[in-house]
Amino acid sequence: MVRPHLDIDALRTFVLGFELGSFARAADRVGRSQSAVSAQLRKLEEQVGQPLVTRAGRGLALTDAGERLLSYARRILDLNDEAIDSLRRSELAGRVRLGLPQDFAEAWLPEVLGRFSRVHSNVLVEIVVEKVHALVDKTRQGELDLSLAWGASIDAPHLTPIAEIPTVWIGRRDWRLGRIARGEPVPLVAFESPCSFRDPAIGALDQAGLPWRIAVSSPSLSGLWAAASAGLGITMRTRIGLPDELVALDPTESGLPALPAVSLTLVRAESEEDPTVSALAEIVLGVIAERLKTV
Repeated sequence: MVRPHLDIDALRTFVLGFELGSFARAADRVGRSQSAVSAQLRKLEEQVGQPLVTRAGRGLALTDAGERLLSYARRILDLNDEAIDSLRRSELAGRVRLGLPQDFAEAWLPEVLGRFSRVHSNVLVEIVVEKVHALVDKTRQGELDLSLAWGASIDAPHLTPIAEIPTVWIGRRDWRLGRIARGEPVPLVAFESPCSFRDPAIGALDQAGLPWRIAVSSPSLSGLWAAASAGLGITMRTRIGLPDELVALDPTESGLPALPAVSLTLVRAESEEDPTVSALAEIVLGVIAERLKTV
């Protein structure tokens, strides 16, 4: 039996269409007409011998075959891109220095390093994990090539905005505001100020007229998680790296005020980076884009 060869360009358009929520948007992104994109989709359906999409109201939905192909397509594209990058950039060498907040170091760093090392095995990656203000200072002074930073008011010349990520109150599943209704202050578990999460959260409590107190102050994210898991108070972060024993608290059910989103930014030491730094930045941004879909 001769199996057909799936078309890489068609697979990329297929994946992009469902990531963007529209094949019309995918057509704009890849620079093709909508009829050309439709032809690519028909070609894929002919190759697999099954319909991949079906009408759902005014839009399109994946069939069972489409869902299976979407999963395979992402893996095929990842492997294709990894192979091309490896062959084209195998000459890269040297070192690159990356700074990360603790959220990303604990949750996403292994994937970033794994992808980068498979493609650029001759490059040494140095990682610094610290609070945001220290990372930004080191990047601005040239001690780091790249760093990820929380917060909009960053004093650095070379910035790339990445996303606005929802911030949530985090605590144990059984945490309730009942004692707050009795006049007790909200017990907070937080980093020391300045902090891109602590200061807006306190501002939200003040605006809502809710008293608060710092129950635990920790320099480490693991310390915040441990204190919140022990029921000593609630903390405020994104859902990135959220431990299983903690949950995002619903503001309506808990009586807590909603929190503003937090900016995520890539800070660069130089406006014109060398190819090694650019290669790492591309992988960091790619992993973030993929993971944020599940946050």
